[in-house]
Amino acid sequence: MQETLEKLVIPEIAPATDEVIIAYLRQSYKIAEIAVQAEQDALILAVCEQLPITVTEDELQAKGDAFRLEYKLLGASETLAWLAKQRITVEDWSQGIRVSLLTQKLKEHLFGDAVDAHYMNNRDDYRRVALSQILVRDLTEALQIAQVLRGENASFCALALQYSKGKQSKENGGFAGVRFIAELLPEIIKAVVEAKEGAIIGPIQTKLGYHILRVEKWFPAELSEVREQVLDSLFQAWLQGGSKLEQDSEQHQ
Repeated sequence: MQETLEKLVIPEIAPATDEVIIAYLRQSYKIAEIAVQAEQDALILAVCEQLPITVTEDELQAKGDAFRLEYKLLGASETLAWLAKQRITVEDWSQGIRVSLLTQKLKEHLFGDAVDAHYMNNRDDYRRVALSQILVRDLTEALQIAQVLRGENASFCALALQYSKGKQSKENGGFAGVRFIAELLPEIIKAVVEAKEGAIIGPIQTKLGYHILRVEKWFPAELSEVREQVLDSLFQAWLQGGSKLEQDSEQHQ
C-alpha cells in the first residue's frame, strides 16, 4: 500500500465548471432539492411583481452592509476574495440580497396580519421542551433501562453514554436539545405533551427505534419570541402549495 501511494501521481484537477457542478448535483441526487428552491424563488419574484412589492436602493445597501459585517467582509479586497471563492459576480450577490428582502416583504404582506390568530390557535405547537433521550434498537433492552431509571437512583447521563445509539444524545450524555413541540416525531409529541418536568417516559417506539425520554424543562413560548417562526411556517406552507399548483397546472396543459 505504501509503495503504491509513493508511486501514485496526483493529477492536477481544473476548477469545476458550471456543467460539471450540475452533473455532480444530478449524480448525487441533490438537483431536485435545488430545483425546488429555484422554483420557489421564481414564484416569489413573480408574485412580488404582480402585487407589486419592490426593494429600494437604500434597502439593498443596508442589507448588503449588514451582510458584509456578518461575514467580516470589511473591505473591497475581502469582498472580492469572498465573491471569487463563491464563484459569483457582484450582480449575483446583489440579486441574492434582493430576493431575500423581497421574500421577507412578501411574508409580511401575505401573513403578517394572520400571525396572532395562528399562534393563539396553535399555541402548544410553539412550546419548547428540553429533552434527554436514550435510543436503543431492542425493546427488551429499552424496558430494562426504563426500569432502572424509575426504580433506582441511576444516572441518565451514564446510561445514555453506555447504551444510547443516537449520535447526538450519546455524545451529550443523553441531552437531545431544546425543541419546539411541532418539530418532534408524532409518537413523541403524543407521549410528552402532558408530561411534567423530570418525568421518565417510554419506551416509545418510532421508526428510529425505542426512545426512553426525560423531560428536563418546559419553555412556554411568547409570541414575541417565535413570531418569525410562525410567519415562516405559514409562508412555507403557502410556498409548497403554490409549487404544487404550478406542477399540477403544467401536467394538465
